[in-house]
Amino acid sequence: MGEDESSLSQFSGHIICEAPNNNLAKFEGTLTWNHMKYSLDNEKILLRGAVLRNTPWCYGLVLFAGKDTKLMQNSGKTKFKRTSIDRLLNFIILGIVLFLLCMCLFCTISCGFWETWIGLYFQKYLPWDNVVPKDPTLGAAVISLLVFFSYAIVLNTVVPISLYVSVEVIRLFLSKLIDWDKEMYYEKTRTHAKSRTTTLNEELGQIQYIFSDKTGTLTQNIMTFNKCSINSKVYGDILDEKTGEPVDVDEYSFHGLVQLMHTKRVDFSQNSFYEPSFQFYDSSLLEEIKGGNQECQLFFRVLALCHTVMPDYSSEGRLEYQAQSPDENALVSAARNFGFVFTERTSRTITIKALGETEVHELLCILDFNNVRKRMSVILRHEGKIRLYCKGADNVIFERLKPGQEGIMEETQDHLNKFASEGLRTLVLGVKDLTQELFDEWKTEHHKAAVSLENRDEKLDEVYDMIEKDLHLVGATAIEDKLQDGVSQTIANLEMAGIKIWVLTGDKQETAINIGYSCNLLSSEMEEEPYIVDGTTHQAVEEQLLIHRRSIEQHLTKFKSVKNRDDISMRTFSDGSIAESLGERGPDLALVVNGHSLVYALQPDLELLFLGVAEHCTAVICCRVTPLQKALVVELVKKHKDAVTLAIGDGANDVSMIKAADIGVGISGQEGMQAVLASDYSIAQFRYLERLLLVHGRWSYYRMCKFLRYFFYKNFAFTLCHFWYAFFCGFSAQNVYDEFFLSTYNMLYTAAPVVMLGALEQDLTPTTALRYPGLYQPGLQHLWFSRKVFATYAIHGLITSLALIGVTMGAYHDKTDELGKVLSDHYLFGSVVASVLVIVVTAQVALDTQYWTIWNHLTIWGSLAFYFALTLCYNWFFKGIYVGSLLTAMSDHTFWFVVLLTTVILILPVVAWRFFNVDVRPTLADKARLVQRSNRLKKKGESGIPRPFSGRRSRRSVRSGYAFSHSEGFGRLITSGRIINNGSATHVLGNGQTRGKNGYGGRKQGTSYGEPGGKTTLQDKSSLGVNHKSSPDAINYHHQDVPGVPMIE
Repeated sequence: MGEDESSLSQFSGHIICEAPNNNLAKFEGTLTWNHMKYSLDNEKILLRGAVLRNTPWCYGLVLFAGKDTKLMQNSGKTKFKRTSIDRLLNFIILGIVLFLLCMCLFCTISCGFWETWIGLYFQKYLPWDNVVPKDPTLGAAVISLLVFFSYAIVLNTVVPISLYVSVEVIRLFLSKLIDWDKEMYYEKTRTHAKSRTTTLNEELGQIQYIFSDKTGTLTQNIMTFNKCSINSKVYGDILDEKTGEPVDVDEYSFHGLVQLMHTKRVDFSQNSFYEPSFQFYDSSLLEEIKGGNQECQLFFRVLALCHTVMPDYSSEGRLEYQAQSPDENALVSAARNFGFVFTERTSRTITIKALGETEVHELLCILDFNNVRKRMSVILRHEGKIRLYCKGADNVIFERLKPGQEGIMEETQDHLNKFASEGLRTLVLGVKDLTQELFDEWKTEHHKAAVSLENRDEKLDEVYDMIEKDLHLVGATAIEDKLQDGVSQTIANLEMAGIKIWVLTGDKQETAINIGYSCNLLSSEMEEEPYIVDGTTHQAVEEQLLIHRRSIEQHLTKFKSVKNRDDISMRTFSDGSIAESLGERGPDLALVVNGHSLVYALQPDLELLFLGVAEHCTAVICCRVTPLQKALVVELVKKHKDAVTLAIGDGANDVSMIKAADIGVGISGQEGMQAVLASDYSIAQFRYLERLLLVHGRWSYYRMCKFLRYFFYKNFAFTLCHFWYAFFCGFSAQNVYDEFFLSTYNMLYTAAPVVMLGALEQDLTPTTALRYPGLYQPGLQHLWFSRKVFATYAIHGLITSLALIGVTMGAYHDKTDELGKVLSDHYLFGSVVASVLVIVVTAQVALDTQYWTIWNHLTIWGSLAFYFALTLCYNWFFKGIYVGSLLTAMSDHTFWFVVLLTTVILILPVVAWRFFNVDVRPTLADKARLVQRSNRLKKKGESGIPRPFSGRRSRRSVRSGYAFSHSEGFGRLITSGRIINNGSATHVLGNGQTRGKNGYGGRKQGTSYGEPGGKTTLQDKSSLGVNHKSSPDAINYHHQDVPGVPMIE
């Protein structure tokens, strides 16, 4: 139809499709036009919000609108995240309000008795108001009722209204400290850490469970072609020139290994399309290809043809690939460097240069990848021959091989086991020659399945199986996805801090276990091999969990008995003694759960059993999980455990998990910004999580708790003076202080020191906090602020107020000056109490401050000086009723005696108690501070506590490392021709998302089935502390679509 609107007006078709639903990965419908039926699937619709680029024109038909669209069907309520301290504060504030009402009620009753027994007889001096009845009992009742409301006003300052303002100011500053931290700046991408919220900082210091994605989070998500197996021979090992055997890299020093690799690196410069960044160290493979080895050439021909990569040429004419997944990019790039260069694609052809010769293959159809199939195939015609090229998981390909290949299959399986044990991602390749008659028959069956409205996916799977069989085994690939820098060390230190780490990944079981050992999540020092839950039925899963539960109980019993016999207390303050204490924990156990088993484990009748097993394991790996299952696992822990959870990921399939956790952390990596946009904090590398938690998290929790403790203390000391004074003023609701002082106490005299305390205070340096991960424990145990701690500081404030009133009343009751001329009145008494209060609480905040900066000095001593200056100036210049009272009091030695006596009475016991605790029962932080101070005095360099890296256990059974990060749907886009337009294509992503020529789909729109990373050796354990989205099945051939009529949701 083109751009001819008249032709569009004559278009007449009929669409039958599914009802509105929230499944973004699937759409089923049929278009009837000109008595022909055409299949409508997920790749022929655009979701709401999609943007088309580089598209001159487009006609569309609206299928769903408003709340019926898939995007709106998936929208949920935004969860407002609150910290555990916020929830505790709400409870405490409610308790304070009840306490205020109780005090008012007590004063009301006391006032009634006082008026009845005493006030009645002093009406000549204190007459009752005219509104008060003359009857003694009734009059006392009315007065006491009025006094209730008066005391509610006088004592209302016990409810800390200004607390919330101060908390938000501190939180904002703590968030900025995260943003400004240069230690979490990633130079390579110029990315800073970012706090995207200001309300969760202290929660970072209380994390008990971390739920992590793997690919792109623990690993770099940058794939490199590492090794391969072709015709029962392994290529890619660094071989010894003398023996011809693979070199053991562990036997070489770092510099020796670098020199060896430089010497062995294969030179591909004779290939004009080679990539300088490509590295391979086995020259025999290139020699085999140049020597005409047909099996090796077929191997790389499969890699160059069986994919959905799009070629792109830069302005300088340089060939670049836009791949949907890093896996495909690595495989096609490997073929390119070995001489099989994929150069061009249209909707009907694939062009490659095989050893310099151009080959144009007619693209008949693409059998796309999905989670169930675990493979993808292309059917091509070249030089009159039709051939199917296939790649996929080893178990899937092996069961579809033509009989008679048992020998090569066994040898290839051994090679796959070797690759998987090294943490490599593997795929198996196969080919099959087809006849024209066989292909025509199969294509007819496929068309029937594709236009079916009932059980379309199942019917398509059956059609795929019809042709993907009797394959010839070509070989296997091994791709390396290296761990990010510092991952092993970070995980080890977080575990030492008492945090349990769960990895939720789309990997298969063997690959997940391998990467667990690589990143130090699992180790050979564990009590047992990881517990495996891989049952396929409800009963099987339940039986496995019960067996594991009994085994855990035996280990716990054994551990407790050994711990009681070998309980060693620390007697010194050395680094080593601290390390021993900080590393103390229960038996090391691990659990690995498959996704199909997790379906049953998360059911209501098994979820507690599953959680009972998992909570006793230091590491849990859930493999083959969907994004929804990730969120359900997080919700399970939040539901049944009083624990703070953190989820970290880098892609779109981690968003649900990030939103479900108490704190979400997004990694800005290769997967786009979906996870970052949904997160509360963003970092560039997983290793920065250690500093985020052990330094910023611990500091934020420590500072906030210290701030709250002091704030409640000073507030109770300030307000309860009114309560004690009530016993001396007949419960008449008389203020102790000047009204100006009442208004400025929290705002001017004590606000700045406590805010500085909450913003800048630190008990340990970042280096010390990272060196001893066990210092994170107080946050896990809620030691620094709880109901008990609040009650302690509230009582401390109550005692302070009692001492203030008692000592001052004792000193000034019926007192005159030395000449007997000046009597102590209410104004002088109130001035003295206010002054001593400011001095005592300032001394207390100075005592609480351990980290002194210029700002602490300015606010603490400045607030004290500001009080006296402002009070004197206000009363003199504005003629307040307290004019001269403070100056008169300060001119008398009694004032200074009261100040000294009260300060000593209130501060000395606190100092003595703290000294006793530090000396007799020191905490880990006390010991670390002593070590820190000792090291500073001795000017010694920092030294870590070595903890050697534990290698993988040799007795593990490794079956496969199959991994392919890919999603379905690109095959149909390619064959439809809609994405190819004069070399400047509009690339439509998996669920209707689009990008222009310079961008392509991210992996997280796809599936990740195996995400092993490289090996990282932990040299110093103590330093620094201690996808799957299944889209609909896809297959296309070029004349299937109706040109120019995409479906728009």
